[in-house]
Amino acid sequence: MSRQPVTSDFPAHLHLSIVPPPSRQPAVNVLVLLHGLGDTKEPFTTLAKQLSLPETACIVLQAPSPLPFDLGGFHWGDDIAFNQSLGTMDYDTGFEKSNSILKGDIIEQILLNKYGYKPRNILLFGFGQGGMAAIAAASGFKSELGGIVSVGGPLPSSLPGTLNSEEKNKTSVIVLGGSSNTLITQSTLGEIKKAFQEVEYVKWSRPGDGMPKNREEMLPIMKFFARRLQSRSGVPDGAVEFG
Repeated sequence: MSRQPVTSDFPAHLHLSIVPPPSRQPAVNVLVLLHGLGDTKEPFTTLAKQLSLPETACIVLQAPSPLPFDLGGFHWGDDIAFNQSLGTMDYDTGFEKSNSILKGDIIEQILLNKYGYKPRNILLFGFGQGGMAAIAAASGFKSELGGIVSVGGPLPSSLPGTLNSEEKNKTSVIVLGGSSNTLITQSTLGEIKKAFQEVEYVKWSRPGDGMPKNREEMLPIMKFFARRLQSRSGVPDGAVEFG
C-alpha cells in the first residue's frame, strides 16, 4: 500500500504544500499541481482543497525560480525572456530545471521509489507555464501516467514534435483554452497530438486562457478525473459519476 505523502520526505529546497484525501481516505492517487507564471503555490493549495478528490493526495509545488526586479511570484523556465512586441514574459524558456525537480525529485525519487506508487496513479495539473512543465515532465516517462490537465499550456518547443505513432506517449491529456487570445491554437494543439496518443481538447466560449471560472468550464476537468483516478473502494453510495 502506498504511503500518504508528507512534506518532511521531500528535499528541503522544494517549497510545497500537501493536501490529504478527504475524510481520512487512503491516498490511492497523487495529483501534482503546478501554478502559472508569476504566481505562488497558495492559490493552487486552495484549489486542491476545493477539488476534494476521493482517495487522492494533492502535492502543490511552487516553481523554483523567483521573478526578477522584485516582481513577486515564481516561474518554471530555465530563463526569463520578454516579448518586446507584446510587452509580456515568454512562457517557453526551457524546462530542464523544473523537469529535474518534477520528474526526478518528486515523481521518480519520492512517489515511485520511496512511496511505491505506480505511474498510473500519478496525475499532473498545470496552468499556463505550469501546464507546459507538466507536459515536459510526463513526456519523459515511457510508462503511462494517470493523466495530464493543461490549462492554456502547450507543448514546450524544446520537446520533439515529430514523433511517429509508434513513439507516442501513452499518458492521457486534456488541454483547455479560450476561443481567442490563447496559446492553444490548432498549430500548438497539433504538436501535442504528435507527442501524445490520447489528447482531448476543450475550447471555451470566452477569450483567454485563465483558470476555469464556473461549473461549465470545470466540468470537463472533473469528468477527466472521474475517468482517470483509481479507487480501492469503488463509487460510494450517493456519489455522482460523470460519464
